Amino acid sequence: MTTDPPPCCAPTRAQGAPDAEGVAGGANPVSVAPTLGPHDAGLVEVPAATFLMGTEVADGFPADGEGPVRPVTLGAYRIAAHAVSVREFACFVAATGHVTSAGRYGWSFVFGGLLPDDFPDTRGVAQAPWWRQVYGADWAHPEGPRSDVAGRLDHPVVHVSWFDAMAYCDWAGVRLPTEAEWERAARGGLEQARYPWGDELTPGGRHRCNIWQGDFPVRNTLDDGYLGTAPVDAFEPNGLGLYNVAGNVWEWCADWFDPGTQQARVMRGGSYLCHASYCNRYRVAARSSSTPESSTGNMGFRVAGAPTSAGNRSDLS
Repeated sequence: MTTDPPPCCAPTRAQGAPDAEGVAGGANPVSVAPTLGPHDAGLVEVPAATFLMGTEVADGFPADGEGPVRPVTLGAYRIAAHAVSVREFACFVAATGHVTSAGRYGWSFVFGGLLPDDFPDTRGVAQAPWWRQVYGADWAHPEGPRSDVAGRLDHPVVHVSWFDAMAYCDWAGVRLPTEAEWERAARGGLEQARYPWGDELTPGGRHRCNIWQGDFPVRNTLDDGYLGTAPVDAFEPNGLGLYNVAGNVWEWCADWFDPGTQQARVMRGGSYLCHASYCNRYRVAARSSSTPESSTGNMGFRVAGAPTSAGNRSDLS
């Protein structure tokens, strides 16, 4: 099973240039009043149920392992209504001094369309040249050293690796959801619908998610109101009260993408760069992956509560 991303999905760190030596990284000057520790975003109760996981749609990606459609039984569990925000992640960094993978490596991948015209030349990914290797890009500087997160504290944190997400979970007393838990909650109580809200992408002409409109990657019409990330609670929630389980940012899950190779971790939900012409992985059953040390400007995560039943966990080591 391949883990190579299609053009608009997140590249792996191995697809970037060699790391620079002596890049300190990790200086994150974000002033946020600390909270009382555990994750306080609000966890939604998901009742025990058997649901149909996966899809076999014609425009899916067979190599991703979306199918076959199969029944999966889960006990009751809790999952966050929205992705972890910049504000929440800043509290974690302030409390622990955590340096992200991007901070340690000294760089992360940034979508070139978000960089100013006078930005210095950067190296791109061969298969997807719109992904640029930007030194100094991290969660607090999403487009590199010239940028910051002022005005984006309620947006999802990005440039976080799977290891960073796990570190946050350890601090906050939560965990990453399993892939099955993520999909069950993302479906919002609908069975085999294409999207978390139904089968139409824009029911009644209303945008329900933050994805690319126009000609990818050269022109975004901004019909949904956003070029990059949107606030974590933008758009209407699904039937279980979850926001942005389609588009906005890819969300890390606990599982290996392919348990046989154990090279990449599952990501779900798509991102603001997904577009039907390249990567329609904003479908609720779609899946993708990246290596656990990788980070990009469209990778984030949401958390889950402690499982109420051991049956919801798989071998995630």
